[in-house]
Amino acid sequence: MSTGVLLINLGTPAAPTPDAVGRYLRQFLMDPFVIDTPAPLRWLLVNVAIVPRRKYQSASAYQKIQLPEGSPLLVHTRALAHEVAQRLNSSGENYAVEFGMRYGNPPIKSALEVLKSRGVSRIIVLPLYPQYAESSFETAVVEAKRSARELGCDDLLTFMPPFYNDPGFINAWAERIRANLNPETTDHLVFSFHSLPVRHVTKFHKDNRPPSAECCTDITPANENCYRAQCFETARAIAAQLELHPDDYSVSFQSRLGRAEWIGPNTVSVFEDLARRGIKRIAVACPSFVCDCLETLEEMGMRGQETFLQAGGESFQLIPSLNADATWAETIAKWIAANVNQHSVAATQKNA
Repeated sequence: MSTGVLLINLGTPAAPTPDAVGRYLRQFLMDPFVIDTPAPLRWLLVNVAIVPRRKYQSASAYQKIQLPEGSPLLVHTRALAHEVAQRLNSSGENYAVEFGMRYGNPPIKSALEVLKSRGVSRIIVLPLYPQYAESSFETAVVEAKRSARELGCDDLLTFMPPFYNDPGFINAWAERIRANLNPETTDHLVFSFHSLPVRHVTKFHKDNRPPSAECCTDITPANENCYRAQCFETARAIAAQLELHPDDYSVSFQSRLGRAEWIGPNTVSVFEDLARRGIKRIAVACPSFVCDCLETLEEMGMRGQETFLQAGGESFQLIPSLNADATWAETIAKWIAANVNQHSVAATQKNA
């Protein structure tokens, strides 16, 4: 019997056109984990206030980054699944590796159908989100469970947790930055993470206090599922491996939407502040994204660069995401193999 592996990523429109982007945005934004307002209000916000205008803006942005093979997120996720499968099966074991998207194609359900059709004995699910958030990790888990129930294979699923401070993930990012960054031509490194509304994060503080600089300096039992605290922990760990002084890097948050209060500091403000302070040459890494996508390539690599240069900066470098990097693929393969070994040992002990 083979072991199934399902990698889950966020998703991408089927094409960089307003119609396709509109369909994708509706599916994405109608998810109550993403916009957590009552369903009638959410429908009005999405279908009346957001999508009719935003689908044209987003389509234009997607067109700027489209690869010949398709959307970068789709291309890199597919390549990563291939690389992971090669490494897992090189040892002579039998693994079936598929990937699915929470929104758009290929959907999670179709990936599970393929794995079920191959007769796997269990399915290890890895949501490709380093830090925990309901609007990314949790919704992927919920959708995978729902789809598996419909297919009658929910008893086969095992979920792997967020990996924001896993040594393999940290090492992969440190190697990625080290290979692409020239310390002689870079004054400062910015770690830019996807932002979230403050209310999404506050519920994961046991005292229900909003996230702050003080609460995010360490992971404690009171904030262990706080997305912002996990982002800072990721940045600190990568910086430590790169032997960076705290003054050599900043942490910020990008991709805000709407008028709600979002966690910060805002990446745009950090770029402008660095330029005003005379820091003219920066590099940017985005460790909440394991694959390059609209938010890294267009938002940071194009608009972010323009913001920094207009504010007085001179040099801007975007560090590529992990994508299908060999070290990263090997890291995932090791996680999966270790999970299988633990399962085998536990089964043996149970039957002894």
